[in-house]
Amino acid sequence: MATRIEAAGTSTLRVILDVSRLLFSVSRATPSGIDRVEMAYVRHWSAQPEAECGFAAQSLWGWFAAVDRAALGELAATLSEAWTLGGTSAGPTAAPALRRARGLAVAMQARLATGGGRRQLADRLGHRHRPIFLIASHHALDSTPRLAALRQAGARLVPFVHDLIPLTHPEYTRPLQVRRHMARVATIVALADGIIVNSAATAQQLQPCFGRARRGMPPLQVAPLGIERMAPPLGGLPTEPYFVCLGTIEPRKNHLLLLQLWRGLVARLGPRAPRLLLIGRRGWENEHILRMLDRCTSLRGTVQELGALPDAPARRLLAGARALLFPSFAEGYGLPLAEALALGVPAIAADLPALREVGGAVPDYLDPADGAAWGRAILDYATPGSAARAAQLRRLESWQPPGWEAHFAAVDRLLDRVAGAPLGQPGVAPAPRSARPRQPAAAPA
Repeated sequence: MATRIEAAGTSTLRVILDVSRLLFSVSRATPSGIDRVEMAYVRHWSAQPEAECGFAAQSLWGWFAAVDRAALGELAATLSEAWTLGGTSAGPTAAPALRRARGLAVAMQARLATGGGRRQLADRLGHRHRPIFLIASHHALDSTPRLAALRQAGARLVPFVHDLIPLTHPEYTRPLQVRRHMARVATIVALADGIIVNSAATAQQLQPCFGRARRGMPPLQVAPLGIERMAPPLGGLPTEPYFVCLGTIEPRKNHLLLLQLWRGLVARLGPRAPRLLLIGRRGWENEHILRMLDRCTSLRGTVQELGALPDAPARRLLAGARALLFPSFAEGYGLPLAEALALGVPAIAADLPALREVGGAVPDYLDPADGAAWGRAILDYATPGSAARAAQLRRLESWQPPGWEAHFAAVDRLLDRVAGAPLGQPGVAPAPRSARPRQPAAAPA
């Protein structure tokens, strides 16, 4: 186990997990994919002995400080309850669990802002075993000087890179986010002692960023994301055939393709057209999509925008769909695809390397720009006796959902390698050449 080391018969602190993003995620009633990952990391490391793992977060003033373990556990439990049950994003009608989570987060942020926990973190970093500072989100990665100071104080830095979409597809990203992601990657290239990625596709995109780095690329571990085990919910579902598109409404997710297709379906089939349920909050730079949702009268009653639903109702609707529609132009992993397949729901997905890593041979993959092919597939899957849908359901029988246990086993292997390498001299590990996740070559001693 990478988090355990024996010294004179006692275990010593090995990992400090950054939980900065979790303290700010209370502003949203429903979590993003990265929010879910950081929550999974909090649960995993909270289950480890206190002597082996600690927690830290970045204050509003920029410095990092230790976070109280008990307070973090209460926040995580309360926020998980809020995400499951739901509530509005603000105001007196918010769910009680969400209000409690916000109160806990404000108290923790206030302690950080007044310097609480700074001395405790400094003491932990000064340990002779040089603990690993583990960052599960992108939140603090653009704070290069602060992270450099932590590393100089004795920490080894291991960040999780979820995607490089702002750099590979800047046309789908706001300029500020592009600049921030450039800063994050620069921090990783300069300071990381090891790197976690969620897919071999992300690893392949990250490798060129180290082309001019004097240190070379540090050890890298592909660790596919896990999902919670869930039984398909029953009851209360629409009786007519419908499809689900799950994700933030933004240009990269390619909602425009679906809306244009559905306008054509309504023109051809009228009330016999299948329904389309859009689950996800409204994003940015998508005025054309929002105009269609707000003004296109032919879509009313057939296309339903549900917003960002809590986990329970979202899974219930997904479980009854004819298929998940995932026509995205770019993805780092594809968590909605894994969630749909885990519920036994077929998927029609964009033909992207990251999505093929998640779904394997199960989904039907289509070019995200081929509207005609998507239209044919949707009509086919809407038919009660669809042969294509039946074939995918047969393929789905052999698909195994990814689990967090396997994810953290892979992370442990990386942390073992990082802990065994001299500080500041990461071993060079080439990114995988294929789309199948695998362990990069071992670093030289």
